[in-house]
Amino acid sequence: MPVGRRRDGLISARKVAGFTQEGLADVLHVDRSTVARWEAGDYVPLPYLWPKLASVLGRSRDELQALIGPSAGTREFNPDDSFEPVFTWLDRRAGWPLGRAREQVYASAAASSRNRPNPPRSVIADALADYYAPPTSDHRPYVARCGQVEVTTTVLTRPAWLDLACSLTPTGEHTAFEGGRARPSAVVDERAAVQRLADAAASGIRITDVPLYRLLEVDPQPGALRAKVGIASFVEYALGVDLLERELIEYLASGRTARPGHMPLRDRQLPDVSAVLDLPGRLCAGGVLALTAIARPADPFRGDADFVLLVQTRSAQVVNTADRLSVIPKSFHGPLADRRADARIGVTLRRELEEELFGRTDVDRSAGDLRVADPMHPTRLSAPMRWLTDQPGRLRMECTGFGLNLVSGNYEFASLVVIEDEAFWPRFGGDVEANWEAAGLQQYSTLDGELITELIGDENWSNEGLFAFLQGLRRLAEIGGDRVEFPAVELGC
Repeated sequence: MPVGRRRDGLISARKVAGFTQEGLADVLHVDRSTVARWEAGDYVPLPYLWPKLASVLGRSRDELQALIGPSAGTREFNPDDSFEPVFTWLDRRAGWPLGRAREQVYASAAASSRNRPNPPRSVIADALADYYAPPTSDHRPYVARCGQVEVTTTVLTRPAWLDLACSLTPTGEHTAFEGGRARPSAVVDERAAVQRLADAAASGIRITDVPLYRLLEVDPQPGALRAKVGIASFVEYALGVDLLERELIEYLASGRTARPGHMPLRDRQLPDVSAVLDLPGRLCAGGVLALTAIARPADPFRGDADFVLLVQTRSAQVVNTADRLSVIPKSFHGPLADRRADARIGVTLRRELEEELFGRTDVDRSAGDLRVADPMHPTRLSAPMRWLTDQPGRLRMECTGFGLNLVSGNYEFASLVVIEDEAFWPRFGGDVEANWEAAGLQQYSTLDGELITELIGDENWSNEGLFAFLQGLRRLAEIGGDRVEFPAVELGC
């Protein structure tokens, strides 16, 4: 539906009901600019606002959604608009005349396949274990067992980086932004970059020119997390080190064995474990991902009181781990409005809860330029997040482990989000809704050990998602009490 029709529909409905923009904003307890953005077609209302908005405008929810837009999603994605800064960056990096990158990308996009190889997770893990063998005495791929299921991942870690139980609060986390440090020059293969953008344009993958944090130093310890981060460009990452995943998957899809000396991009950028551990000497971008566990009261149909665990299937529009299982939220670590204040892992995690589970589209960094001075100001929070932050103890966020992902060298802060007040689910459970980054959302009960064990063995996991899931389960077993009944997750060698 064209944006103009959505705008006219909402304006007409508002005027028929006798509301000005200011009046509708007062009734719904939002600011006037939010109503203006709905009418402009930039954003749609958050999930919890649809019933009340429909009621005050005298329409059914279905009628109102037909006027504003088909679903509570985000703005339509236009590759031409999103990729323009990316094309400019590649032209400059390659020394091409402006416009050359666009021409090459769209010439290649016509022949690009939308069907990307998606080998089993364990195949990727085994291939990288062979490539980086033998491991160092202290750093090894993360291995865990649950019941009869044992898994090895691509996450390089060490015992001191696991089971951190570090509260993501100002007292437990000390992640500092450090500006001005020299950045390593970008390593870009222009041919591979053009093909990557062609595939993205053909498949609707979002690649935008936004800032990312790069990890400079890290010292994770039980109960305390210290790190230093600098700044980098997402384009530099997406067209540089992130291409190592594509190279590896294509190599495996051809039936070849991953060996040093046979994969040019990896051999040049991450040839060995020492290169992976050299954080200041390379672009080490990364992510914050968390297992979300929400307490539920006993139910006559479902059973005893438990935690519901949320697991997503990543959509085809995300840059990496498309169509894979993962915990939710899962995000790149990057600033939104304040590079220094946003550096904390806990800040990214709160923002991603708002975006990926509570429907906030105005904190989506891929949607365009930010126009709000303080996106996480208390007056802008969704109703579920406002309720969680109104009283101490309603929301627990902890870092459960740290590792470096051998796929692209990313850093991974595995975390756990626990909502322990069981009043939340009856009140806001219907407002929990994944955003465009997820193709589907499934729930699992912490009382169903059989299904959880089966889920751990699913080959469609992303390696970092499984790492965060397993570390989250280990911590839940310690703090969950009678709400938790599943086999112990034991760490391997």
